[in-house]
Amino acid sequence: MVPAVNPPTTSCHVAVIGAGAAGLVAARELRRSGHSVVVFERGNQIGGVWAYTPNVEPDPLSIDPTRPVIHSSLYSSLRTIIPRECMGFTDFPFSTRPENRSRDPRRHPGHSEVLAYLKDFAREFKIDEMIRFDTEVVRAEPAAKNPKKWRVESRNSGDVSDEIYDAVVVCNGHYTEPRHALIPGIDSWPGKQIHSHNYRVPDQFRDQVVVVIGSSVSGVDISRDIANVTKEVHVSSRSTTPETYEKLPGYDNLWLHSTIETVREDGSVVFGIERRYKYYFPFLDTKGEVIVEDNRVGPLYKHVNDFTSGRLFMSIDLLVNVLDVYSKWVAVVLAGRVKLPSQEEMMEDTKMFYAKLEASCIPKRYTHLMAELDSQFVYDNWLADQCDYPRIEKWREQMFYNVFKRIQAQSNKYKDDWDDDHLIAEAYEDFVKFTSNYPSSLIES
Repeated sequence: MVPAVNPPTTSCHVAVIGAGAAGLVAARELRRSGHSVVVFERGNQIGGVWAYTPNVEPDPLSIDPTRPVIHSSLYSSLRTIIPRECMGFTDFPFSTRPENRSRDPRRHPGHSEVLAYLKDFAREFKIDEMIRFDTEVVRAEPAAKNPKKWRVESRNSGDVSDEIYDAVVVCNGHYTEPRHALIPGIDSWPGKQIHSHNYRVPDQFRDQVVVVIGSSVSGVDISRDIANVTKEVHVSSRSTTPETYEKLPGYDNLWLHSTIETVREDGSVVFGIERRYKYYFPFLDTKGEVIVEDNRVGPLYKHVNDFTSGRLFMSIDLLVNVLDVYSKWVAVVLAGRVKLPSQEEMMEDTKMFYAKLEASCIPKRYTHLMAELDSQFVYDNWLADQCDYPRIEKWREQMFYNVFKRIQAQSNKYKDDWDDDHLIAEAYEDFVKFTSNYPSSLIES
């Protein structure tokens, strides 16, 4: 059911934390709805996780809390997991740029192409003028004199600012603070260890035997990247049966195993790479109203909104193409065009969702994962209906299904071999509706 849409009643002063994909589109949608916006970006450019750096942290496992933190987790050879047609914002397609030969035309392009797309987006909508670069938010909390407003403390080159905002939208990502596998015997194991957050190029693993902990898409991508230089790569996966020991297609030195039960002092496992992260908001103080427990951020209504102030919005694990719908929802809620349920109703809805996860034996740490694509699309369309915005296109849904089928088939060529050209044609037919508004965004099917 679509809630009543009322004329705009409120213009808010909003702080957006982070100028990655989520922060950029949030800033655009908030300004479109009549809000004033300040975007805080700790780095010197937009892009967030898509701003590649060859630098890594001095602590290879990223455990030391005093370490200098590198925000990006990109590795040099990374290409997008999902096709570009699915990644772009609805009204600003991530289409090819045939007029610019320096751009990456591949359907699954490298990370530099994604960053270039985000820069195109920011330039088109003049988002840079809302961003404070090299400015870190060190604290965001309900204001002392008015808990319905938010106090934001930020720091730039040693200068500290203390400001009051009507609302805060948190878009700082979750690829900075790694989660680590708990493996018996790891403390006395003599081999090298590195978290994939600090992986950039494969050369350091040349002629070694490597164990990669985790068989997610990115884990398998890294396994294939290093398999070109290593002696052997063994992927440990919790989603396999205990007896699993099989060669992965396309390589003679890449093997899939079940979960590691222990490691021993003989050093037979050289090292492990794990690609899991945890939600981390060191600047956020909600007085205990919103907490992170076993990677569940909550309680949050629909993964987004806190119950108490109603003015804290979190960007939690959303696909790029959904971020614009999410941002529209945040903007219209703050403008008063969509009314939130009562605090009691939101809490009851969230409790029912948690109970459903528990009944399905889904661990708490996967609360925001939406591993089943059906769940993701139901959520996306709920947001769209709330905003009176078009639902997710059928071609986009089918593309997602197709690419994940290719991934699950353990194909090492899924980024360059596909059979859904008819869906690409449908996508570009849709793209024409929007690209005529942006002459610089030419497309070629």
